[in-house]
Amino acid sequence: MNDNEKEEAANLKEEFEWVLREEVHAILHQLHSVLVECAHRFPVPLYGNEGQKQDKFILTSQPEQLKCIVTLTGDSITHADISFKVLRQMHSICRTSINQDGPWKLQQIQDAANHLQQAIGYIDNVDKHYVFRSSEEVLHIIQCLLGSLQRARTALVLPKKKAIDELMKSRNMKALSPNLPEDLAISFYIQSHKLIFVAYQLSSVHGTMRIDSCQADCAVPWLSDVLFMLTAALHMCQQLKDKLCVFSQYKDFTVGSRSASMVFN
Repeated sequence: MNDNEKEEAANLKEEFEWVLREEVHAILHQLHSVLVECAHRFPVPLYGNEGQKQDKFILTSQPEQLKCIVTLTGDSITHADISFKVLRQMHSICRTSINQDGPWKLQQIQDAANHLQQAIGYIDNVDKHYVFRSSEEVLHIIQCLLGSLQRARTALVLPKKKAIDELMKSRNMKALSPNLPEDLAISFYIQSHKLIFVAYQLSSVHGTMRIDSCQADCAVPWLSDVLFMLTAALHMCQQLKDKLCVFSQYKDFTVGSRSASMVFN
């Protein structure tokens, strides 16, 4: 190795130690601030946030095929007045409601909150004075963070939609007052920054089961904030991971691996 190569290697190792000693902790601290702020936007108890925030929304579709006035408390719809037209009888209006005795649980919100809580916990478990000695140590934490944050975001962006028969047998449907006829069903779920309401109508056409549906949605402001912060946190994690992956190519790069003359004072 010539002098230029030795100098380049020494500079690279110096940068590596600075990243482990200073930048990793700075980024983890910044990430922690973003994630705690994100947690405080959730309407459920989470990392010091009292939760149980209540919002009211009106969901309608054109031309007035359905209308739903919803009260969202925490991760549940605690009240809703629902009406929609029955397609096979255009002059027939079906009405039902949700009340506090049988709230409609939006499990996605609690799932996302749980994953976010886990991500914050990974950072809390790192002592601010801890000296990282290899990129692998940090990459393990970052990989755990990425996994939790991706699951939190996915819970809100990609809802797990139930099959119609599963939906009709669900606890939520049984809590409606009055109960819907057997050929009608409704569903509420979160998708991205919106609350979605869908009404389903089943019918038999020449012996084949047919499912017609109509839906309405409304924007939920706190969801936009949460998704923005989760995306920002994921980007920060990925940037740090990419930087460390460069150093991890050099297997001998660990703190203390340099000669005594290179060690920081």
